Amino acid sequence: MLVMALLSVFIAGLMVGRTPEYLGKKIETREVKLAMLYLLVFPLVILLFAAWAAVAPYGLSSLNNAGPHGLSEILYAFTSAAGNNGSAFAGLDANRPFYNVALGIAMLVGRFWMIVAVLAIAGTLSGKKTAPAGPGTLPTNGPLFAALLVSVIVIVGALTFFPVLSLGPVVEHFLAQSGEVF
Repeated sequence: MLVMALLSVFIAGLMVGRTPEYLGKKIETREVKLAMLYLLVFPLVILLFAAWAAVAPYGLSSLNNAGPHGLSEILYAFTSAAGNNGSAFAGLDANRPFYNVALGIAMLVGRFWMIVAVLAIAGTLSGKKTAPAGPGTLPTNGPLFAALLVSVIVIVGALTFFPVLSLGPVVEHFLAQSGEVF
């Protein structure tokens, strides 16, 4: 959430033409680059491994369902591995050498590379002196900032995952409405 708050403050600073500040610290290019690294690690791990599994014969051989539902199973397996417990849909036999190794790497990268970026942000911010809030400082305790923060979270999430979600569950829904199931 703090990374999203930094990104929201940065976007607000771009909109009004001021140097962004958060908790009395100037947000500079290094913090923004590290925040973007943090934001990109998770989707890159998920989407790259899912794309690899969706085109490789050894990735597709573990599927019991074809079409968009199979893509949803692959996507869920890598999302779950990178984000939390590493579960999978029942239609995907993830206990194969490819999936064991790929899901293990996704767990390591998805969890620890993000930590490195956040620790680097914390290190850069801890070394900065706190400056008093000026007249152009965006207050981060009001409804305007809350709306900006929610908007940034929704937009970043939608731009990151909507294309692949439209290929999986959305297509499957429309195919199911027409009578085709997988």
